Amino acid sequence: MDDVSLTRRRVAQAGATAGLGLLARGLGAEPIERVVERGRIRQSVCKWCYPRLSVEELCAAAAGLGLHSVELLGPESYEVVRRHGLVCAVTNTHSIPKGLNRPEHHEACLGAIRTAIEAAARAGFPNVITFSGNREGMPDDVGLEHCVTALEQVAAEAERKGVTILLELLNSKVDHPDYMGDRVEWGVELMRRVGSERCKLLFDIYHVQIMEGDIIRTLQTHHELIGHYHTAGVPGRHELDDTQELQYAAIMRAIADTGFQGFVGQEFIPAREPLRSLAEAVRLCDV
Repeated sequence: MDDVSLTRRRVAQAGATAGLGLLARGLGAEPIERVVERGRIRQSVCKWCYPRLSVEELCAAAAGLGLHSVELLGPESYEVVRRHGLVCAVTNTHSIPKGLNRPEHHEACLGAIRTAIEAAARAGFPNVITFSGNREGMPDDVGLEHCVTALEQVAAEAERKGVTILLELLNSKVDHPDYMGDRVEWGVELMRRVGSERCKLLFDIYHVQIMEGDIIRTLQTHHELIGHYHTAGVPGRHELDDTQELQYAAIMRAIADTGFQGFVGQEFIPAREPLRSLAEAVRLCDV
């Protein structure tokens, strides 16, 4: 998932001992101050990027900064999220390598998706995540058909429950070797074939930049099929600062100008003081 051997599934959620009013453990007594002013972009943050902070601490920080969500959690964290006036914009489901492109994985994946849809619907949360899975020698067109078959089995349920299933586009060049859903056009074709308003793409800007670039034109062209965005600096998956190549303020303005009403999740791995870096990224994306 990243270049420092962290993954969503393997990061330990070790509890921090600092008070909730601190920027981060060991950073001194700087209070968290709201940085969101314009609010055209509803921002979220991904928990797996902050292993030193508990869900409680990250939710408190996110609410203080003016974010709307802490995401990539399971139902066991929903109570904490709601207590801080937030939502979980994306609920976890199944693993990345074993996804919808192989029929032998459908039972397990669809079971996890159905369970997540039910939990998200009860909580009033908007999205659940899914993945194509790895190729393992399978041609992309064959895997596409298998993904269509799988999503068609849960699309109606998602529509009834008012929850959107997001298939995430990931890069296969750096972080996820052999991942099938590594191109926007592949994902677009999948969504067009499924044809459900409750099946959309999770457009991870970091991953798309690595595979093909052309971020703004691509999201403008396909924005109706995009249900969620993720951020991170390229290269390295770290802060959204001047050490990386993407112009995130321009990208956020382009997203907002499409009329997007969903969430943008901050999914970079802080290389410096974690919550200070998060505050800087949130401010940059508040266009």
